[in-house]
Amino acid sequence: MGTIVERKRKDGSRAYTAQIRIKRAGAIVHSEAQTFDRRPAASAWLKKRETELAVPGALDEVNAPDVTLGDAIDEYCKGMLKVMGKTKAQCLETIRKHPLAGKNCRDIASADIAGFAKDLLDGWTPDGDAVENRPRKPQTVGNYLSHLGSVFAVARPMWGFKLDQQAFKDATTVSSRMGVTSRSDTRDRRPTLEELDKILSHFVERNERGNPMPMDKIILFALFSTRRLEEITRLQWNDYDPKNARILVRDMKHPGQKIGNNVWCTLPDPAMAVIDLMPRDGDLIFPFNHRTISTNFTRACPVVGVEDLHFHDLRHEGVSRLFELGWDIPHVATVSGHRSWVSLKRYTHIRQMGDKYEGWQWLPSRGNVARFG
Repeated sequence: MGTIVERKRKDGSRAYTAQIRIKRAGAIVHSEAQTFDRRPAASAWLKKRETELAVPGALDEVNAPDVTLGDAIDEYCKGMLKVMGKTKAQCLETIRKHPLAGKNCRDIASADIAGFAKDLLDGWTPDGDAVENRPRKPQTVGNYLSHLGSVFAVARPMWGFKLDQQAFKDATTVSSRMGVTSRSDTRDRRPTLEELDKILSHFVERNERGNPMPMDKIILFALFSTRRLEEITRLQWNDYDPKNARILVRDMKHPGQKIGNNVWCTLPDPAMAVIDLMPRDGDLIFPFNHRTISTNFTRACPVVGVEDLHFHDLRHEGVSRLFELGWDIPHVATVSGHRSWVSLKRYTHIRQMGDKYEGWQWLPSRGNVARFG
């Protein structure tokens, strides 16, 4: 039971201190007090707090050690049994330096999380350098919250940290409706045959001048294999199975498993024809730096008069071509490596049928590769 102690202040007014002390095995395990100007107010508070503390688990929660969001992020990073992706690690490191990370887990409300998201949108950086010049896109802010959500999802059930997952959900809802976050834009840019002609001719001419990187072959392989750039530069000769027209793609991009997600993917004939052209000088089929490839492609496009084309658009073009050939979603997924068919449904609106690359001068064929060597 609590007690109320009346005392007289220096100015002659009365003060009423309501105090609660809880003992277990003869020892005081919890004590708190609140002072009021009126006895009825002190009595009401005392009754309310005694009722709250009587709820199973309430006392343990009150006496739980102070743990900050930064502590939770650290624990999350240490407890990861699988290798964390570079982007996620960088995002969590940035969040770790925001003032939000210094707040106790139990004190973080949805308004705090929504405020953090708004700071990101406005360009907040850990060093505070040139904030006004570096605003982030709503899609980027959404990615930050997605990674932070992973911490909120496991902190309470895993370590007992008092992060409120409902507060996080409320914050994401508010941030989305206010335009602070948004989903990534769906990009539908496809290169024309004329644009590809210009780009490939440019790189063939460079090769004739002595440039060692076979950008033309890399571009053609990306187009017809539908592989992502980083996946291409990890492909190994030992994982190539020409007899069954497939290759093992190691560490394929996946939202929940960045490392060790190895998937066998079907190789269309033109993609295998490109592999046939590559010299077997080491373990890798395409032993080149993916950043250098990306830079070469990005710089070449404006030189030849091609605008707003990214290397990753070649994957979109390759998948679109398979649907235009009449392939169904399961068949296409064996090439693209999509585990979820939902993301492939965007291609089902394609109405053009047939192969626009039929008869194309750059189309690789296993029966005729001499002109591409």
